[in-house]
Amino acid sequence: MKSIIKTSAALLLSSVLLTGCGTSTAIAVDGDKPMVPVDSFNTKQVREYTDAGTVEEPLTVFTSDDGLCEIKVMPSYYDVTLDYEKGSRAEAGAAYGSLIREKLPEFIATMEPYLFENIRMAYGGSFSADAVENRQQTLFASMRPEYQEEISAFAEAISGGVHGIKEDSVLSYEEAVLMHMIPDALRPTCCSALSLWGSKTVTGDRISLRNLEWNLGSGNQMGMINAVTHMKNGSRSLTAISVLGLLDIISGINDDGVFAAILDVGSVQKEAFVYEGKKCYTMELRYALEEYSSARELGGFMVSESGDFTWCHNIFTTDADDAFCAEDVVSQIADQGAGRSILRDCDTPIFDELSWDSPDSLCIVNSFTSKGNQDKFTGVAHNTVRFAKYNEWVKAVDKFSPKDVKDLITQETVDQYKVDNVHGNGSAQLILVDYHTGSVQVAFSGPEGVVDKPDFIEVCVIGK
Repeated sequence: MKSIIKTSAALLLSSVLLTGCGTSTAIAVDGDKPMVPVDSFNTKQVREYTDAGTVEEPLTVFTSDDGLCEIKVMPSYYDVTLDYEKGSRAEAGAAYGSLIREKLPEFIATMEPYLFENIRMAYGGSFSADAVENRQQTLFASMRPEYQEEISAFAEAISGGVHGIKEDSVLSYEEAVLMHMIPDALRPTCCSALSLWGSKTVTGDRISLRNLEWNLGSGNQMGMINAVTHMKNGSRSLTAISVLGLLDIISGINDDGVFAAILDVGSVQKEAFVYEGKKCYTMELRYALEEYSSARELGGFMVSESGDFTWCHNIFTTDADDAFCAEDVVSQIADQGAGRSILRDCDTPIFDELSWDSPDSLCIVNSFTSKGNQDKFTGVAHNTVRFAKYNEWVKAVDKFSPKDVKDLITQETVDQYKVDNVHGNGSAQLILVDYHTGSVQVAFSGPEGVVDKPDFIEVCVIGK
C-alpha cells in the first residue's frame, strides 16, 4: 500500500496550498524564507451558536382526504407525516403522491430535471431510455413487497398515469420510481460523519454529526425540496431526513433513537456497476431502521446483506450507547479479495499510516478505514485531507457541547476553489443528534446554496 501520509499537519498544509490561482506572470520566490499563508481558509463570518436549535412554525398545512398524509410547509423544509397505522402502505403512498401532485405541483418541475441530471451523470452524459428503465425495473423488483406496493402507488398517483423515461417536464411513473433509488441505481457524491461521547463531550452523552454532501442540482433544486418525513407505524416508526417525495433512507432515526445514514465509497478496483441479482441498500436500510432497536443490530444486518448491494458504501449508525461504521463491500470486490465487510467501531484497527488521535470518537469519510480493507485514502486527497482535518479539530477541543460541534463543522469558508473542505459547497444537510436532550437539528442548504454559517433547525422525530 502506498503511503497515506502519516502526519495530519502535512495534509492540512497541502490543503491550504491548493489555492487554484491562475496567473501567467512569473513570481520571484526567496527560497531561504519559509512559505507563510497570507490568509486563513476559515470563514470570517461570526455566528454565536447555542446548544439549542431554531424552532420553525408551519406556513401552511395540507392533508389528504383520508388523513394518511399530512404535509406542513415550513420556512426551510417540508414536514411530512405518513400514517401506516390507519392505512396500508399502498394507501399511504397513493395519498402522498396525490397530495404532492394536487397541492405542490412545483415539486414535479423541480424533481424531473434534477433526476435527469443524475441520470446523465451516471451514464457519462449519454443514455438510452431503455437502459435506464431496465435498471429501474430490475432494482425495483428486488425490493421487499411492502415497499414495492408503497412506491408503486406513490408513482402512479404523482405521475397521473404517464409512463416512460423522457425529459419533458412531466414526472412519469418510471421516473417517480427511479427517484427512490438514486444512490442505488445512479450514485450520490460525498459525505462525512462524526460521533463523540464519554470523555469527549461535556455531558458524557453522545453527540452525532452527519454531513450530507450531495448533488444539489444545477439550480440548487435539492435546496428547494428538503424534507423531514415521519413514517408512523407503531414500534416500526421512524423519521427520514432527505427530500420531499422520497421513501428510501439517506439519513434517518427510528423511535428507539437509532440514527443511520449512507456514505458513498468509491472503489480502487473500479468495479463495474452490477444490478442484476442486486438490491437497493437504501431500502434495506429503511427495513433495518424499522426492525432493529440498536445501532449494533442495524449495522450487523447491513454488513450481513452487503454482498447483494449494488455499490460499496459506508453506513454510519449510532444510538445512545454505541457508534459504528458498517463498511459494506459488494460481492464482486470481496470475491477478488480486495475488501471485506466489517462493522467498525472506535477500537477497530485502522490503516497503519492513518492517524486518529482522540478517544471516545469515531470519524467516517468516503473510504473504508479498517486495517486491511479496500483503501480509498491513498491517492485520494479529498478523503485523506478531510479525515486529517477532523482529527486535528477533534483533538483541539477537550470536551464538546452541541454548540461546539456546530462551530467545528461550520468553521470553513464554503466557496473555495480547489480546496478539500469538510463543509463545502456540496453540503446539502448538516444533521446533529444530541442524545443528552434528544434534540435532532438540521442545517438545510436552501435555494441559495450552501452558506458558511447556516441555521440549525430543531426538527421533530417519531418517538420524541
